[in-house]
Amino acid sequence: MVLSHLIIVINYIDKNWITKPRGSVEYRNGLNRFLDFAFANSSSDGMIHCPCPLCGFRFFQTREDAYDHLLMKPFPPNYTFWLHHGERIVDERPSGREELEPTINSGDQIRDMVHDAFNFPGLQSDDEDSMNGHVEDVAEGLPYISDEPSRETRAFHDLLEDGEQELYPGCSKFSKLSFLVRLYHIKCMCGVSDKAFGLILELLGDAFEHAVIPKTLHDAKRIIKKLGIEYKKIDACPNDCMLYRGSDQDLSRCKQCGASRWKQKTRKNSIIRINAIVKKNGKPLPAKILRYFPLIPRLQRLFMSSKTLVDMLWHKRGTNSDGFLRHPRDGEGWKAFDMRYTNFSGDPRSVRLALASDGFNPYGNLSSKYSIWPVILIPYNLPPWICMKQSNFILSMIIPGPKMPGNDIDIYLQPLIDELKQLWAGVDTYDASEKKTFKMRAALMWTIRDFPGLGNLSGWNTYGGRACPTCNLDAETRRLTFSQKWCYMGHRRFLNRDHRYRQDRSRFDGKVEDRSPPTKLTGRDVLRQLDGVPVSQGKVQAVGSKRRRGQQTVMQDESP
Repeated sequence: MVLSHLIIVINYIDKNWITKPRGSVEYRNGLNRFLDFAFANSSSDGMIHCPCPLCGFRFFQTREDAYDHLLMKPFPPNYTFWLHHGERIVDERPSGREELEPTINSGDQIRDMVHDAFNFPGLQSDDEDSMNGHVEDVAEGLPYISDEPSRETRAFHDLLEDGEQELYPGCSKFSKLSFLVRLYHIKCMCGVSDKAFGLILELLGDAFEHAVIPKTLHDAKRIIKKLGIEYKKIDACPNDCMLYRGSDQDLSRCKQCGASRWKQKTRKNSIIRINAIVKKNGKPLPAKILRYFPLIPRLQRLFMSSKTLVDMLWHKRGTNSDGFLRHPRDGEGWKAFDMRYTNFSGDPRSVRLALASDGFNPYGNLSSKYSIWPVILIPYNLPPWICMKQSNFILSMIIPGPKMPGNDIDIYLQPLIDELKQLWAGVDTYDASEKKTFKMRAALMWTIRDFPGLGNLSGWNTYGGRACPTCNLDAETRRLTFSQKWCYMGHRRFLNRDHRYRQDRSRFDGKVEDRSPPTKLTGRDVLRQLDGVPVSQGKVQAVGSKRRRGQQTVMQDESP
């Protein structure tokens, strides 16, 4: 061990202010000195890792936000060596390097990201230049890649090479991959359009001729795409009747309504109207596409990375000393589920999921024919400070388009339902801490949605006289005379039996309320109500315009 030969060499900074009251002048002056030092030595895009208990060195904050956080919350009392904010260690050994950085450099971070993306724990190499000579050996050690050169093997090989290639000769701060990832992150965070980003790449390529920068947006996406998990494109019936998957993958017409699977256009300037299939590069274009983000590989990725694995186990290791409800794990629902399914709860790596749903238009134009109706899966094993930022851990998303009716969402939920069934049985997953695979299980326990979203997900009618899912068929409604809107009565039945409002006639509807609350239905009761209800998938096609006299319609052969 060489730790005895290492000492901290920086200009001495008084850190006694850390233990002072946060309202004192000493604490405020010391906090400003800390921020001056941190932003001078370790800032990134004008932000630093915030050390407050809420951020926990995980999130970047501006100077103003970090100052406010550390005034409201105490500065970590044990953080006296500012490892994450620029303090350096000097090696006093005669033959050693003069100065060592305690933080991991950008090249190491990029390699770690590549290793996590391909389920490979990483390399322990003393020589930075030795990586180039062992890329092929690393690729052969991937746990789930076959011996033959596969697409995954080539992608891993390319990413390692891009991660080691200097941005330009002599550049030690950025590699080709790290610079591109950083640039693309700015594009996503600031909402830069694809056209603007392409022009920026073109400008950078012209200005810095020796830098290895992609020339077009397509080239940049082709590199970054290898790091992430792709979504699946599944053709759908334009009338929302079915998905072309499984045994129906090769069909060209819907089994329910007979509509064509392919996009069509009408040839003009002809007495005979011909609906011809629209093709691109010789392939027919589908009339409607479901973009589905698979759930299983994204859950597996959280356990394959040593950084996110710690957060996935927080619900078991984190403490709650005051007994207040601060996380779903403190609720009765979580505890009752654990008692009922002991095989599931016995492994702390089992995942509890919440399904969030809402509708929004991504283009800001209500007249657009395309829309997004996302169904999002969120893991609630995570700590509360991460759960609050749900957008950081979106695991699955369903994006159908063009616009679809809400009552046919069950068609688009089929891929997700299939994955949830697999996860309940267990899926082989690599554990980065134990360096071995285990059976990962997951269960959907909660839904987060507004009232219209309830109708889309459950099929319950959220308008009219039977809109209340709690009262069910026992709802008491009245149609208002002038506005013609539905009014729901009978709320006094939820009060205690001896409540004075139950006997009050004048302030309510002129009646004494002596009824009990509606009976709470079980899942079996609801299924019994749905038994025998006719269900037809898809939407009714709109009646087309009138055909002109003498015009005929001929359907062209739709075989690709």
